[in-house]
Amino acid sequence: MYTAWRVRKDPVYLIGGSEWPRPTYIAMKPATTIATDHTVATVCPLDCPDSCSLEVTVADGRITAIDGSHENPVTGGYICAKVRRFGERQYGADRLLYPAIRKGPKGAGSFKRVSWDEALSVIADRIREARDAWGSESILPYSYGGSNGLLTQDTSDATLFRRLGASRLARTVCAAPTGAANLALYGKMPSVVYEDFAEAKIIVIWGANPSASGIHLVPYIREAKHRGARLVVIDPRTTPLAKQADIHLAVRPGTDLPVALAIHRYLFEEGHADTAFLAAHTRGADRLRERARPWTFERAAHEAGIDAAALRATAEAYASTCPAIIRCGWGQERNRNGGSASLAILALPAVAGKFGVRGGGYTMSNSASWGITRTWIGSEEPATRVINMNQLGRALEDSDRPVKVLFVYNNNAVVTSPDQRRILRGLEREDLFTVVFEQVMTDTARYADIVLPATTFLEGYEIARSYGTLSLRLGKPVVEAAGESRSNAEVFGELLERLELRHDGEPSGELEEMLAVLTQLPQPIGAELSERGAATPPHGGRPIQFVDVWPLTPDRKVNLFPEALDAEAPEGLYAYQADPGTAAFPLTLISPASERTISSTLAELPRPEVRLLMHPDDAAERGLTDGDAIRMFNALGEVRCSVTVGAWIRPGTVSLPKGLWRRHTANGYTANALVPDSLTDIGGGACFNDARVQVERATSVA
Repeated sequence: MYTAWRVRKDPVYLIGGSEWPRPTYIAMKPATTIATDHTVATVCPLDCPDSCSLEVTVADGRITAIDGSHENPVTGGYICAKVRRFGERQYGADRLLYPAIRKGPKGAGSFKRVSWDEALSVIADRIREARDAWGSESILPYSYGGSNGLLTQDTSDATLFRRLGASRLARTVCAAPTGAANLALYGKMPSVVYEDFAEAKIIVIWGANPSASGIHLVPYIREAKHRGARLVVIDPRTTPLAKQADIHLAVRPGTDLPVALAIHRYLFEEGHADTAFLAAHTRGADRLRERARPWTFERAAHEAGIDAAALRATAEAYASTCPAIIRCGWGQERNRNGGSASLAILALPAVAGKFGVRGGGYTMSNSASWGITRTWIGSEEPATRVINMNQLGRALEDSDRPVKVLFVYNNNAVVTSPDQRRILRGLEREDLFTVVFEQVMTDTARYADIVLPATTFLEGYEIARSYGTLSLRLGKPVVEAAGESRSNAEVFGELLERLELRHDGEPSGELEEMLAVLTQLPQPIGAELSERGAATPPHGGRPIQFVDVWPLTPDRKVNLFPEALDAEAPEGLYAYQADPGTAAFPLTLISPASERTISSTLAELPRPEVRLLMHPDDAAERGLTDGDAIRMFNALGEVRCSVTVGAWIRPGTVSLPKGLWRRHTANGYTANALVPDSLTDIGGGACFNDARVQVERATSVA
């Protein structure tokens, strides 16, 4: 059996314990016979906490099946339905195969095939023209890279845009408030891993839905429940885990902060705070206590639209049970109070003294647990202007400091960023030159002046770092690149050359860039990835917080009241900002992750009709029944689709899935068309859940 690897022609290198002379294709793992079908081991880098190890079946150079392997023990041989379908993207009708230049109106999706040389020449010329006429800050790279590992985000791309002196992008569409909270409180101390959830006696799932994203946590939660653990779910929807929960607090979106502060008040005022731990290991407890004091159970429950007795029961169970763990997600961050809410939630185990035992503490993100910094970026970050990615539409309409070149990659801005209609207006500007470097013809790509075809993770190398489990693995190409698609390293490296920004001796191409990164990773991580394709998890793989790992703050203490964040928050830290709903727009629109897509990735694949989810009480008030055509609107725009009426969402809240493409609604707009571009109190995050809307019957779905 042979596995083919697409690489460049260069000298010999040692990867995976074998010398590779690196011709165009290298036959690895020789067997006595050549089989038509074979499997290739790789890893999933897509934006999910689990980072599954994969076994991909290939026949005659095409992927025929994608399944989980046991190389990452947490994967356990199974994967989500999303990634099982990735072959449909790989070979689907929307796949971009060649560079192309727009030949019709922006947004029409009409392009003419051109050569790579012509496409890159035009791009380089337009970048030079913009830099010379408008200054380098008129160039805006726009990416997020949640579904990218260490090789395909912030390598040669960052080098290029830093050396150009382009505008900088604040990548804050997701995880910015929680990241700021975790950093300020704990210095991003390593989190409790999935395996240790089975040891907990009470589990609180707050703002997360592992059944849709992070599915490998679910078996450990079930095992804990089998052993007698209690489960609390805090979510406005009745998620699969909420159906199994002992307590489900269906909070009004945006009210997680007062709910968490009410629990803090109970801990402090009723003698359940761990005063010894607070004295030894924290700073700022008195300030947190002061901010929590006004939030009685009754007041918080009224604000959140939940039962005060259920909130008290949650606090009592959490205080009295050990080990206790909180899985803090990202749902609670997507509103005006998102940063303070995340701080208050993550501070609970410190105040209650839940650290120091296996299965106790919190889980947030383990991405920082490996101690990796991107030392391989070939230039320091310039002191140019910073544009928040959540305000892309605003930036594109700025005539005083105009964006003249927009380079979009690792992102589908039209359907993932707030204020969709404003973004579309900006993309329609004839004086804006837009490049979209993508795998498929996305809604953003349709507005490009030039589209460039990108390889998928199954066609190239990647270093995938999990942020749920402690896994760091080397992904390898499974099949040859489709059409003329190219890797990020190839494209950005070529632009560095054409713009005369490459320095002597710098890596050229995908494989050289991978080798450069491997040599600059902390050791023995780089050596282990090179030798066996996986790094040994730090801290024994299952660290106990405050036993094996400690806060990475300067004094190794938990900072319960970070002064810098208090100054950043508009009303001060832990200060609640009231609901933005009005009589005209009383309903809260949320757009949670679903089992169909990873953000907007894979949304091009066939799916059942997308409908707005509405509680029966709200439907009855509007004279709506299941399946009716509806118009959902506010001052920013409207979305037309059908409605599903169901009791698995709280009254006053409606839901349309995250990551929809424009084709999924009757009028071509998604939930983001109704989302303001306002920012969270901390971290500059997106306020997706601050969309307030009205819903009414439409004469027709179109």
